[in-house]
Amino acid sequence: MAVPRRPWVPDALNHGNTLRHRQCVHWIDGRVDRWLQRQRDGGSAILGVELTDESIRLADLPVTRKRTVIVLGHESTGIPPEGLELLDLAVEIPMLGTGHSLNVAVAGSLVLYKLAGLC
Repeated sequence: MAVPRRPWVPDALNHGNTLRHRQCVHWIDGRVDRWLQRQRDGGSAILGVELTDESIRLADLPVTRKRTVIVLGHESTGIPPEGLELLDLAVEIPMLGTGHSLNVAVAGSLVLYKLAGLC
């Protein structure tokens, strides 16, 4: 997970970590798009959770076979344009009713579960 430096983030991560292993957090100073480009240049796939004209449905998302960076946007404004430009693939989570977005943690969990081949 790529996280801009914020003083409260490490404490929040420690409180919410129920894993047996330490979480993987990449601290980023500066522009996230540059960090994403370096990840792509290093061979990682860049997957965004966003509704775009090219998005595939979550049900059609294949299991990942290589290191994958998942980009989750703001719950209201989504992924910024400079992040969208770097996506190899965008996935949408279909919703019923009047809601337009899921909580970021819920959306990320659904995508990770699918990428891992657990559903």
